[in-house]
Amino acid sequence: MRAIAYDETGASSVLTLRDVPVVAPAAGEVRVRIAVSGVNPTDWKARAAAPQRFEKPKTPNQDGAGLVDAVGDDVTGLSVGDRVWVWDAAFERDQGTAQEFAIVPAAQVVPLPDDASFDLGASLGIPALTAHRALTANENGPSRLAPGALDGTVVLVTGGAGAVGHAAIQLARWAGATVITTVSGDEKAELARRAGAHHVVNYRTTDVAAAVRAVSERGVDTIVDVNVLANLATDLDVVAFGGTIAIYASDFDSTEPLPVPIGPSMRKNVRFQFVLTYTVTDAQKRDAVAAVSAAVADGALPVGEEHGLPITRFALEETGAAHDAVENGAVGKVLVDVASV
Repeated sequence: MRAIAYDETGASSVLTLRDVPVVAPAAGEVRVRIAVSGVNPTDWKARAAAPQRFEKPKTPNQDGAGLVDAVGDDVTGLSVGDRVWVWDAAFERDQGTAQEFAIVPAAQVVPLPDDASFDLGASLGIPALTAHRALTANENGPSRLAPGALDGTVVLVTGGAGAVGHAAIQLARWAGATVITTVSGDEKAELARRAGAHHVVNYRTTDVAAAVRAVSERGVDTIVDVNVLANLATDLDVVAFGGTIAIYASDFDSTEPLPVPIGPSMRKNVRFQFVLTYTVTDAQKRDAVAAVSAAVADGALPVGEEHGLPITRFALEETGAAHDAVENGAVGKVLVDVASV
């Protein structure tokens, strides 16, 4: 089969197209014929990490979608031919989704409805699961999102045109929240509106705090923040008493300190919740997967430019260019077409 692999960390040029054997899944594993592979910042960052050579080649990319091709012993609930999406395929493993057949633990293979495209399936994973954890970080809120679960709450999503921001807007709206989002320009504002945000604020031309107060005088219950170092002062201004600031970032290896003002945070009883989807608890991940699956079934997580998440496509042999596109800040979702299924 065709697979992208690399033997050492480095620039995207270390990714090469190879012909490798197709192997059988072990007990508890599923072999998925990958139709589409999703690219996230974590994928290129793992490839470009500190210099290192590997004993075994690594295939990149955590997310993907396709058809179940084979199941190992002790696997229940999945059958050959099932349409599925997969998450965290390459986390602490050598097998990512940038290959025609990927071996994935069965728990990380999720049914995909017939009316949901493989593009959608490959766009879930890290962005949607991160967004779910951020939206459920408030101690007064639900542990699993569902329609009505966030009724009466106000959510602020910073960077609403990004993949995680897009998913957060869609999930929060699906769950009943009033959704405010910030963006850096008019084009991204239109994408955020298409995603379903009720209120869109251009932070470069508008006073964000004033705009938020015009929507909710008491402030916002939960903030989903992609750049807390830049946004902290505004976040503390607009967060409601007892509110939560859920913090995620593409650079989770950063050692840069976050200077949190004690007084303003204490007076409002603010909760700071850092979010990394790889290392949430098993229960939190199960809740996220279940909620995202329900939202997909309800048609609440569409992708494509008309839904606020433009798609940029690459062929499998162009996976290095796909990584570069994400590194260079491509707006929307970058996908790799792997195989015709």
